[in-house]
Amino acid sequence: MAGRRAEQHPHGADRLCEAGDRVYAQAVRRGRVPRVEAEAVPCLLELALLHPDPDDMDWLVPTSPQEVMTRLLRGVYDEVSESQRRVGSAVAAFEWYAGLGQSQALAAPGGGSAVRVLDGLSRIQAAMDEATQACTTEVLTVQPGGIRREAELTEGLHRALALRGRGVRMRDLYTHVARHGQGLLNYLELMGDTVEARTLDEVIDRLILFDRTVAFIPANADRTMALELRHPALVEYLVTVFERLWRLAIPLTAPLPDTGIEGISHREQSIAALLAEGHQDAVIAERLGISVRTCRAHIARLSETLGAASRTQLGVRIAQAGLDGSGRGVPAAREASR
Repeated sequence: MAGRRAEQHPHGADRLCEAGDRVYAQAVRRGRVPRVEAEAVPCLLELALLHPDPDDMDWLVPTSPQEVMTRLLRGVYDEVSESQRRVGSAVAAFEWYAGLGQSQALAAPGGGSAVRVLDGLSRIQAAMDEATQACTTEVLTVQPGGIRREAELTEGLHRALALRGRGVRMRDLYTHVARHGQGLLNYLELMGDTVEARTLDEVIDRLILFDRTVAFIPANADRTMALELRHPALVEYLVTVFERLWRLAIPLTAPLPDTGIEGISHREQSIAALLAEGHQDAVIAERLGISVRTCRAHIARLSETLGAASRTQLGVRIAQAGLDGSGRGVPAAREASR
């Protein structure tokens, strides 16, 4: 019986089936649902989204959306070393549960809402300004997307200067591609030793943390909506994610490590590893913060350096060279590059 149920509902709490979505939402709105109405969606019981009402076993009561959100993010925390992309999935599910839970929002310490949806750029900027004014110690940020545009840097410059004036320390994470943006270099020179920057091949979506008490993350793809998080468990989770990425990152003042393979740059090594995972050109470009055209130019150079005449052959040569992340085959790669 359990096996058949798992086959009918092969999903987790981050992506409910249509029936589960409907019944759980109804349970949240009403406070409980008859057990008979949940018989068609055993996944809700298996995922602990519904549980028996101790006062009347014929009814089921929902686990609060806030508890589900916390559980989802805790699960991502356990897997963050395996795949940073899981954070994006959790944020999408987080937004859905937050919408259901607005009427029952958790209170943050000291009052106010633990999760607040900010709709529109003006509301986001106002909330960021408020957090900046209250910040006294530290700001942590993750800035994806490659080279930072002048408009992006200018939009947040007044906040950064206000923080510098109060002696607030800042740590910023970027992709390696951001190293090539003159605007970022000018910004860091202006901020002096107030800001420390490091880079990675790829980072999670945008994240801003003030004093480890309030965090801002995007709530939709075009970043016209954001979530303001003040729940201590959620903020602590995001701080842990940042610190783990920070330890893996390379200081902006230090050069990127050499690949050890003649003719193959660090970026091409990163592209080769993502190709080996089976990703398409557009996905690789987005994750590394470069254009699809630039990505394809690097793939062409990889093919030429490794002597591959087709994508299939390129995959074989990448594995032989150890560029798939296995670390094996470097001598063969050096031979191929001659």
